[in-house]
Amino acid sequence: MHFTIFDTPVIRDLFRCLSIALLKLSGWKLQGEFPRLDKYVMVGAPHTSNWDFPITLGLCFASRAKIYWMGKHTLFKGPMGPVMRWLGGVPVMRHQSNSLVQQMVEVFQRSEQLVLAIPPEGTRKSVNEWKTGFYHIAVGAGVPIALAYLDYGRKEGGFGPMFTPSGDIEADMPKIRAFYVDKQGRYPN
Repeated sequence: MHFTIFDTPVIRDLFRCLSIALLKLSGWKLQGEFPRLDKYVMVGAPHTSNWDFPITLGLCFASRAKIYWMGKHTLFKGPMGPVMRWLGGVPVMRHQSNSLVQQMVEVFQRSEQLVLAIPPEGTRKSVNEWKTGFYHIAVGAGVPIALAYLDYGRKEGGFGPMFTPSGDIEADMPKIRAFYVDKQGRYPN
């Protein structure tokens, strides 16, 4: 993987202090600790607002956790490209013949350490069905899934149990979704 803001010594420490202060001032708190595993897919739900990204980054800085996230390859063009990579972005090309899942499985295989944050909705809009790419990436890479959340009702972000996918998506998805039943996004509807 590439060098990120989480790897930049002085800035990392400055952002940690700033994040702790801003989270405290805004009333946000972290419940639990980031899992101490080298590799896993971190499902982040519900995802309903652009605010989810800076709050998640703040919680990561405050906890000294390093995450990566996927973004459309167009976000990484021009002068913002290096900034997006520095923030932990991994460019993905959805229109290529090889699938997004396979691209991410290959990234996991090349990485000694990787926490990949994925919102299962795939968008900030209301959806009835989650996209299942996060599940297939975890199965293909042979890594567990961290059930992470932002709950705007309680102003907390945190983790549920680690989930080891069985490969039977029909049996596993209801169990994963059940964890999020009482979690409220910024825009619940």
